[in-house]
Amino acid sequence: MPSRSLLQRLFAYRRWADNELLACLEGLDAQAHGATRDASLHLVHHNHLVDRVFAAHLDGEPHGLASVSATGTLALHELRDRNDTCLAWYERYIDAVSPEALAETLSFVFTDGDTGCMSREEMLLHVLTHSSYHRGEAGRLLAAAGAELPWDTFAVFLHRSEPARRNLRAGAPAR
Repeated sequence: MPSRSLLQRLFAYRRWADNELLACLEGLDAQAHGATRDASLHLVHHNHLVDRVFAAHLDGEPHGLASVSATGTLALHELRDRNDTCLAWYERYIDAVSPEALAETLSFVFTDGDTGCMSREEMLLHVLTHSSYHRGEAGRLLAAAGAELPWDTFAVFLHRSEPARRNLRAGAPAR
């Protein structure tokens, strides 16, 4: 399973990639592509709701949501603020959680009523992979609308956030 430092980088990447997608949506002509914009925002909102549910599971608190199906569409700036706040919570959580706690298995109930059991680490990975799936889904919608898509891969994130990586030689330790 991934180390805490990898989880930290993955959540920093997630926040960056989400903001790249939201910037793309911000630049999309809402008049010409309103349905695409709304559908993409709906996917980001759904991701945010899933993030909130799993944050509550990790905290052992009720999430108060009956569903992770977003009803309505939040304004882009409001969704960005909520998403940033929630992802900052995850970043702080990873900074504070011990390796032993990451391995701890928790039982919970999904919003559809099914029961589940995952380790804290598995929950964190679920939040990351789930959001990547729907961010890609939004990307396909935007591509069909002719939008210029963000170059939002993990490799791009690493090299933009750590430009010195461009000067490393193969086999040399990363700094």
